[in-house]
Amino acid sequence: MAETKGCSHVKEFRLVSRKFLARPQHEGVGAVVRRSIGRFELKYFDPFLVLDEFSVTAPAGFPDHPHRGFETVTYMLQGAVRHEDFEGHKGTIEAGDLQWMTAGRGIVHSEMPAGQGTQKGLQLWINLPSKYKMVEPRYQEVLSKDIVEAEEDGIKVRVIAGEALGIKSPIYTRTPTMYLDFSLKPGSHLQQPIPKTWNAFVYILEGEGIFGNLKSQPANSHHILLLGPGDGLEAWNKSSKLLRFILVGAEPLGEPLVQFGPFVMNTQQEIDQTIDDFENFANGFEKARHWRSESAVNIGF
Repeated sequence: MAETKGCSHVKEFRLVSRKFLARPQHEGVGAVVRRSIGRFELKYFDPFLVLDEFSVTAPAGFPDHPHRGFETVTYMLQGAVRHEDFEGHKGTIEAGDLQWMTAGRGIVHSEMPAGQGTQKGLQLWINLPSKYKMVEPRYQEVLSKDIVEAEEDGIKVRVIAGEALGIKSPIYTRTPTMYLDFSLKPGSHLQQPIPKTWNAFVYILEGEGIFGNLKSQPANSHHILLLGPGDGLEAWNKSSKLLRFILVGAEPLGEPLVQFGPFVMNTQQEIDQTIDDFENFANGFEKARHWRSESAVNIGF
């Protein structure tokens, strides 16, 4: 049995409180996403606004669009996506790479396929506390080779944010967050601490696993599992194939939420002001007046 270091203090393992299958839907221009958070049945899981497993093939993608009031976390699983914004920041996020973008007071950017074939990844939107909603935009970008990893007794983890198997991520999160990419070989058993006051979920990328307790029904790819109260997660791979999933948790904000598409604020008045700012190129959106991404221009958007 493999147990995460430091599990001796776990008093109550979390059970699965809700389970959804993320079905494909169209987003952006010709892109397909499997949305698990941010859909009709699960509008918000404080502080998580959206979780998409996306698939894009050129010329489809996510051309120029704005954000305000939250963070986007893009984690590539296959292929690559090219990112550009109106501040002149640009780059390519390749398989295994991570981009943690704080949109803050405002950003307009594009995310488009960077290669042939289908590009796949995860994008998570994390709400920002009211005191950080109007901060300057900021990026943290980590290449795949620089994401800290550990392996023990059939369990491998990539620590994107937080701590697991005794290693910590250098990523700074304004909202205290853990984001762990686990791979469990057949027969492996995981015990992972989670701060008791945090909301947490599992999203399965590959294979089939048992979560919460051994009497639970197995769950497989594209399912999101919302975890109930407790201070840890227990998971088993009883199948004959690899199980891969992300475990994500964060401290809930407990603040009012008003969302209008890519704008997330605390009041309707702030949303109205944001729309006004965007339409009039003001208060953080000044550079949007004359900017278009190279990707959008090149493919005729």
